[in-house]
Amino acid sequence: MIDGRAVVVGKAAFVAERIASGTIAPVALAPGQMGVYVGVDGQYAGAILLSDRVRPEARQTLAELHRLGVRTVVMLTGDAETTARHVAGDLGVDDVRANCLPKDKVHAVASLDARPVMMVGDGVNDAPVLAAADVGIAMGARGSTAASESADVVIMLDDVYRTAKAVGIGQRTVSVAMQAIGIGVVMSLALMVLAAFGWIPAIVGAGLQEFVDLATILWALRASTHGPREPADHLTIATDEDLLPLPVSV
Repeated sequence: MIDGRAVVVGKAAFVAERIASGTIAPVALAPGQMGVYVGVDGQYAGAILLSDRVRPEARQTLAELHRLGVRTVVMLTGDAETTARHVAGDLGVDDVRANCLPKDKVHAVASLDARPVMMVGDGVNDAPVLAAADVGIAMGARGSTAASESADVVIMLDDVYRTAKAVGIGQRTVSVAMQAIGIGVVMSLALMVLAAFGWIPAIVGAGLQEFVDLATILWALRASTHGPREPADHLTIATDEDLLPLPVSV
């Protein structure tokens, strides 16, 4: 209610269900535009046209994700097909799914064959798909609380490039962890062989085992420092279209 009048704002199908005529003729949209329809007191009042401009860091983010091993980037959006494909084409997104409801986004992520799938979103409508993805990343700076609570990772700065940094940190952490395990196993096996042939006393072997544990822990601590990122073998990313452009009213 606005000044005592019932106002409905949203997609054409949503507004059409709540006006007397029950139908709305979609307005003609230029590439990159989307229409927001308005109904007042049960009557269709008109449409507001919005256009998008790409975030300055969006292209760099996608390029970095591909460098890190991301094979497929899928854009999931509730916007019209023309708007979605315009943004996707501008950025070089591999696949785009337009006119998506929250349940459609969940189904789209579930239907992707390549695993793991990382979903990036910021709106309350993204909460279900963030929970459904193998890894959910929420943009917490301007996103909803529901999205942040459903995600595995929350980025507190309004910078999409941080998603690429998160992937790099994850890859480096796994790499360092596997190296630490390998070092511990190799050193322990070497000590077992030496002890089996009696080349070191038992008390010395016990002391050296503590050294192995310490060396493994110290090596694992490298994960907390910055370092080069290792490319991933397989990774698919689905992202909410709202994170790629910046909305601008027309």
